[in-house]
Amino acid sequence: MAPRVNRIVTSQWTGEATDVVIIGGGIIGCSTALFLAERGISTALLEKSEIACEQSSRNWGWCRTQGRDIRELPLILESMRLWRDLEARLPGATGFAVCGTLNVFSTDRQIDEGHGWLEKARDYSVDCRMLSAAEISRLVPEHRGRWREALYAPSDGRAEPGMAAPAIAAAAMRAGARIHTRTAVEGIELSGGRISGVLLDRGRRLACQRVVLAGGAWSSAMLRPLDIRLPQLAITESTLRTEAFDGGPALSMKGGGFSIRKRLDGGYTVGFGTTMTAEIVADSFRFLPDFLGLMREEWRSIRLQAGRRAAGSFLSPQQFNRPRTDAVLDPAPVRRDLSKAWHHLVETFPHFRGAKIAEEWAGLIDVTPDAVPVIAPVEAVPGLVVSTGYSGHGFGLGLGAGRLTADLVANDNPVVDPSPFRLSRFRGNRS
Repeated sequence: MAPRVNRIVTSQWTGEATDVVIIGGGIIGCSTALFLAERGISTALLEKSEIACEQSSRNWGWCRTQGRDIRELPLILESMRLWRDLEARLPGATGFAVCGTLNVFSTDRQIDEGHGWLEKARDYSVDCRMLSAAEISRLVPEHRGRWREALYAPSDGRAEPGMAAPAIAAAAMRAGARIHTRTAVEGIELSGGRISGVLLDRGRRLACQRVVLAGGAWSSAMLRPLDIRLPQLAITESTLRTEAFDGGPALSMKGGGFSIRKRLDGGYTVGFGTTMTAEIVADSFRFLPDFLGLMREEWRSIRLQAGRRAAGSFLSPQQFNRPRTDAVLDPAPVRRDLSKAWHHLVETFPHFRGAKIAEEWAGLIDVTPDAVPVIAPVEAVPGLVVSTGYSGHGFGLGLGAGRLTADLVANDNPVVDPSPFRLSRFRGNRS
């Protein structure tokens, strides 16, 4: 049920000490490794399975400015600048292209929210504007949707999730980083209250002075032995792709019960984007006070359920949450959501009836209570920087977030103000 991901030849294990260890081989970890290695900082990235094996290969592939939390705008603008220049720097392609993104609205509430966001975003000089129904039809003449207005960002882009993080990891190795897959970190070691190394599977240890935790949905559990409280939950989102197909829109769009993105292979990535599934796990109760506000705002779009992961989190949390080389978060896609998305897509673009569905998958999105990431040093553990909780926004943010994370690790001037991403904004945290 996992999408296709490019595989790269990674570094040979030597056990040699390093300055920085990065935990997690998604786009955030790989981008951080690239920017650290380019500064000449000794860096080793450790991934329990393969590069981009979880959410970094399972997302929609959007690189968007429009509709983001205002706190993320400086970071996404930097990230978009990096995306546009990236292909020339990398030994492999990412599939990045400017295509434009369109978010369509049919209700008064959606329209008001779109205008409200645009008013705030103007302070950041974003390339976004509202379109009328007639302008939507001129932009996407083949549609049969009943949309009144839309938010349009012509300079937004797309990239291929299965290609991007592996290409960035290969570039990081070329710059001097070590990339180790099939290497699970089981704990972070402290000496005198400071980072001294990481404990690995098969009884191994790797000495280091600093650690970046970019573990996605694993991050909260990995911090718990250090008594660091990170309110983060995992939400399942389902996606499908079609075989190569002519006649669909070139831009990426969402609304009307589906999302769609043209792929480099000629097919389309299709998502639902209306309902996401949240499994009831032990952390659901542990972090309930933190997430009450988000649940009140998004109650229409969140489906609660119990399942295998829930049972494991209650019955044997230590064993269940410990990363292993075979522990890949690979949830089953919710087929009723994908069926609804396909139904809405075909209603809107009838020629998609001729497209063939090639693959379906799901991923676990690491969500924070305000749906904004944590990118911050941890005051209680000198040498530890957390970069996680991207809440479904991480792929497009990945390059800018990697740059900011590297700045914090290296104590350089941050590329954007990091204060909106501090851990201390959540209750019970000092950092």
